[in-house]
Amino acid sequence: MCGLSGEVRFDGGRPDLAAVERMTDRLAARGPDGRGLWSQGPVALGHRRLKIIDLSECGAQPMTDPAARIAGVFNGCIYNYRELRDELRGLGHRFFSGSDTEVVLKAYQQWGTACVDRLYGMFAFVIVEQATGRVVLVRDRLGIKPLYLTETPGRLRFASSLPALLAGGGVDTSLDPVALHQYMSWHATVAAPRTVLAGVRKLPPATVRVVEPDGRHRDIRYWQPSYTRRDEYAHLGPDDWRDAVLDALRTAVRRRMVADVPVGVLLSGGLDSSLIVALLADEGQRDLATFSVGFESEGGEEGDEFPYSDLVARHFGTDHHQLMVPSDRVSTALDAAIEAMSEPMTSHDVVAFHLLSEQVAKEVKVVQSGQGADEVFAGYHWYPDLAAVPRQREPERYADTYFDRSHADLAGVLQPHLLPDHDVSHRFVVEHMAEPGAETALDAALRLDTHVMLVDDPVKRVDNMTMDWGLEARVPFLDHELVELAAACPPELKLADGGKGVLKAAGREVLPAEVVDRPKGYFPVPAVKHMAGPVLERVREALAAPAARSRGVFQDAYLNRLLSAPDDHRTRRGANALWQVALLETWLQTHGIT
Repeated sequence: MCGLSGEVRFDGGRPDLAAVERMTDRLAARGPDGRGLWSQGPVALGHRRLKIIDLSECGAQPMTDPAARIAGVFNGCIYNYRELRDELRGLGHRFFSGSDTEVVLKAYQQWGTACVDRLYGMFAFVIVEQATGRVVLVRDRLGIKPLYLTETPGRLRFASSLPALLAGGGVDTSLDPVALHQYMSWHATVAAPRTVLAGVRKLPPATVRVVEPDGRHRDIRYWQPSYTRRDEYAHLGPDDWRDAVLDALRTAVRRRMVADVPVGVLLSGGLDSSLIVALLADEGQRDLATFSVGFESEGGEEGDEFPYSDLVARHFGTDHHQLMVPSDRVSTALDAAIEAMSEPMTSHDVVAFHLLSEQVAKEVKVVQSGQGADEVFAGYHWYPDLAAVPRQREPERYADTYFDRSHADLAGVLQPHLLPDHDVSHRFVVEHMAEPGAETALDAALRLDTHVMLVDDPVKRVDNMTMDWGLEARVPFLDHELVELAAACPPELKLADGGKGVLKAAGREVLPAEVVDRPKGYFPVPAVKHMAGPVLERVREALAAPAARSRGVFQDAYLNRLLSAPDDHRTRRGANALWQVALLETWLQTHGIT
């Protein structure tokens, strides 16, 4: 797990090494254990290293292979790198390190862009063919690892975070109206390739981009489950599906223990993280480090789930760490969490993850986390309603259920020059759901949630907050083989038992009943949700700042209504509307965007 950066020139010039150095230095938190730069001809690469696999300097990056005349930078982890290394050795390749980065370079040398089909893991990497001048950019199947891009005439830059690109300079920081519409409509999700900044894009998940020396490029989308029933599973009954899911999850958890350093678990006490702990215990892990966070109550709402995480920790004998965060610490932590965001994120648990990661990073460098199970296995309460509508009405029902605001609502929120002339967010949903596959209405909703919303909300949130402390988070529920299996699973088995039925059935095989059958919990941060004390002051300060007034994103009458009753205005999804608008403005100011 690391941070990468670089620049490619298409105009015959040399890359701006000073800019690449600035971008690389901005990624220091993602890779505190090493720094490297490489440049040849029109390409420069930068890298910050977090030592997880092959702790020696042999694993340093940027990495070159003089015989193959390729160079590369890599962020992530290839869980099957040992098996691939053995296969590549059998094909005649020789290795000088024990790193998964070198395996990626050799795999590209052997199989070209098709190497991605053999990689099991989370990754973003860039490979330079020195002989041809071709540059290849790759992102993993579920978009767990980020890769941001900014392109100007004659030049392409890339980095593991948007703030790193800003550090390089020369970025168009005007707002993208379509992305802003998505942000305000879709619970802060901005779908790839867009970001809220017009000059920054992100490589979509499951994409290989081949960039030619003259700047032309082509994209290869190399993976997408069909979300249909598959013939090879036609004979499976409910118990068979339960066993298949449990076996696939067991494999996913085992894969994510690959490391040359200890691996812990973020344990909320819910079904998903508890399953990870249970399966690791079954694998023989002893004294597994587990970590939970809680917050002081506000507005009558409890801010921790310690009774459940404590129960799981006792049951499996983990080395458990509990962190209780006072409310006044939340307000002081806001700015650091916002600075760590590559894009504005409104979910209040972003602060929780940032604070938790700070403490966890003092104990371990790698953790497994339960993100993704609700999207992959239909755990949210709105899925039964979505499943009940005819396939052709699914986009409308999805928007009614999931969107924070309608296009008409936004006419009273955004300044007219930032409001597109049609409902671009709804159109995105319609087009995505019209793609081939997705046999039922639920299949279409889960495909959209897993491959768009999940990538650019929960997964991005966890990556940004953990990596800001040099902590690698691995997400077994996003193992691509598990996702493929879940996509083929009959909808009624996922919807059963109040949602995640097949996963709950698997959980009953290895967990105490009170963990499986407990009410669904969340990761609450009441001081943010209810705009308590210092948090509200920080919000008022951001919206009153000269930069906010000159930018003029939101209509004054709308802001005045929100500020007059900070805890009263909720979006259709129940989010605090003031927090949503203030977070965007605070993020822009924090990153020096005027």
